[in-house]
Amino acid sequence: MRLEPIANPSLARTTLPPLIAIMTTVVVASLLAMLAGANPFSVLGLILKGAFGSKFAALETLNRATPLIFTGLSVAVAFRARLWNIGAEAQLYAGALITVVLGTGALPWGAGALLPTLALGAMLAGALVLLVPALLKVRFGVDEVVTTLLFNFIFLLFISMLLEGPLKDPMGMGWPKSERLIAEARLPRMAEGLRLHWGFGLAIISAALVWVIQRRTTLGYEMRAVGLNRDAARFVGIPVNGVLIKTALLSGGLAALAGFSEVAGVKGSLTLDLSPGFGYTGIIVAMLALLNPLAVVAAALFVAGIFVGADSMSRAVGVPTYLADIMLATALLLMVLAILLTRFRVVRE
Repeated sequence: MRLEPIANPSLARTTLPPLIAIMTTVVVASLLAMLAGANPFSVLGLILKGAFGSKFAALETLNRATPLIFTGLSVAVAFRARLWNIGAEAQLYAGALITVVLGTGALPWGAGALLPTLALGAMLAGALVLLVPALLKVRFGVDEVVTTLLFNFIFLLFISMLLEGPLKDPMGMGWPKSERLIAEARLPRMAEGLRLHWGFGLAIISAALVWVIQRRTTLGYEMRAVGLNRDAARFVGIPVNGVLIKTALLSGGLAALAGFSEVAGVKGSLTLDLSPGFGYTGIIVAMLALLNPLAVVAAALFVAGIFVGADSMSRAVGVPTYLADIMLATALLLMVLAILLTRFRVVRE
């Protein structure tokens, strides 16, 4: 048996494998729920109800989806150009760090000037963090999977050092956390009395802008060309190294916005547990979305709904919340297989 490329896959070929992957994930989750001694229909219903069954649940899901949209966009942008950015976690913390440094009184401005400055500063920090692995790749051929992954651990240790030292809140009763942002540095709520903040709105706008960049600009065309065939792109005159650097700057900046939105919209201060793995989960979101920026929003809502719903379900029926992790891992593996089957057919020799 061998794999044969499909030149022009049909609409059914493009859409059916991903749908089957999602359905198979639900079946696997149901079987695991049965093994745990619970009714699978009850478990799936409770997950859905816990994620979207009330106003509070729906808003919590949207809040949880916000950083996932940013990290999912970051990964989708990088992977489209075959720049394997596994370091969105480090870039997220870089954005959070700049938000705290500038938003705790260093810039005593009004919200109209301070919030855009914090967002742009966070994007610059995230872009610079990914710029280093990108330069190592284009200049020396260093594998960016290794460098971006290692940067996650390096940056977490750096944040830990800062929170135990110069950034430690003197009023924090010994806890390793930063001072709280001033009121002007906090993202406002999208409606009075709701927890949902304007970070979600910024995430939706970012997804639309990334789609425009990829589909309506020269840079987007160059990114797709480099991702499809780097040698062919170089042959027709596309500056491959320059495109990779620009891709890295955009990808790192998007991941950093996740840190900005979490600090300015939810937490109000920087802690070492700010992210429960948003950077890594962004890889799952991007793959579920097939690297489509608009589909990243739907994929982030799906992933966030599983996490939020699993918490509620676990309290109701006693099934471990690890079921959510298994569902997402299964969905990722099956989606990778689905992507393969949309582009290749199996031929028996």
